[in-house]
Parts: sequence; C-alpha cells; structure tokens
Amino acid sequence: MKHLFFGLLALLISGVLSPASAQSKKGSGGGSGYTNGLGLRGGGYSSGATFKHFMSGKNNVALEALLTTEYKARGARLTVLLEKHHQVSDIKGLQFYYGAGAHLGSYKGRYYYVERLYYHNKNKYKGYYNVYYDDDRNYVVFGADLILGLEYKMQDLPFVVGVDYKPYFEVFDGYTGFYNDAAISLRFTF
Repeated sequence: MKHLFFGLLALLISGVLSPASAQSKKGSGGGSGYTNGLGLRGGGYSSGATFKHFMSGKNNVALEALLTTEYKARGARLTVLLEKHHQVSDIKGLQFYYGAGAHLGSYKGRYYYVERLYYHNKNKYKGYYNVYYDDDRNYVVFGADLILGLEYKMQDLPFVVGVDYKPYFEVFDGYTGFYNDAAISLRFTF
C-alpha cells in the first residue's frame, strides 16, 4: 500500500513540475520567493513528506501535498491542501497561510483493549482485567482537513522553514473522529 502512495505522490509532483518548468521564475509564486518546495514534515501526531507548489499568477495560492504516516500506525495517508498565503508586512520572507483540503489513506489493523469487570460472591465487585485485541484487517480512512501556519523563506539559502496547525475530521471503518496535529517542516525550494 505504501508503494501506491509513493507512486501517487511521484505522479502528482511530475504533473505539477512539468507546467512549472515552462513558466518564468519572475513573478511566479507571488510574493513567496519560490515556486516549488519539497521536504519533510515532522509533527506531534504524524510525519512524512511535503510538496508545495504555488499556482501561476499573483494570487499567492499554493497546492500542498502531504504523504504521512501516524506514530504507532501501520499505513499511510495522502493529504492535498489548497492554501492562501499572506505576506507579513514587517519581516521579508515571512508568510502567514491558511487553507483546507482532504485526505485518503489506509491503515493495517488496530491495537486496543476492553476492560472487563468481574464479580465474586453474590455480585460483590472484585476487580477488573483487560482483554487485548490485535485486529489485522486493512482499513480505509478519509476525511477533511484545515491548516493554519507560518513559514519563513531564508533569504540566502534555498530553504523554507514552517510551523503549522492542522486539525482534521476522519471517517474510519464507521467511526468518526476529530484530531489535532501540529508540525514543523523544512522544504528545499526550486
């Protein structure tokens, strides 16, 4: 399953880069200082690869793709976000951004436990014990994402450092949940 996600990411990157290479670097990416950025995103809940591409024009809109895996989970998730960037007026290279998108992923099994109570002598509570389950099925997950962040384009180096907060809603085998994720990312710009 991981090979499928890496293949999809490579296809997305190649599709985005081919029209970008024909564009003039002058004015591309709006006021961001770069057109494309490829790097790593390390978060409190999930980590992985990140690719950001600024659309042509001067509207400072970027498309970001994240290929991540959660800690303690066996699988991967592909997230695509559309982000609007705003230059912070006093500091050159610093941008505030926000956006929304969706994700799709797959996880293999879950590990959970159920607390069982037991009684002794005429229904008097005696204690409890845990029953552990290891489910080895594949689960497909999908959901909606929001993102809010700051990024800084280094003036003399081809790197962008960013921090973001990304809450998301997820549907997982009939269960729904709302999760919070915060991360720091480092991207090489070109």
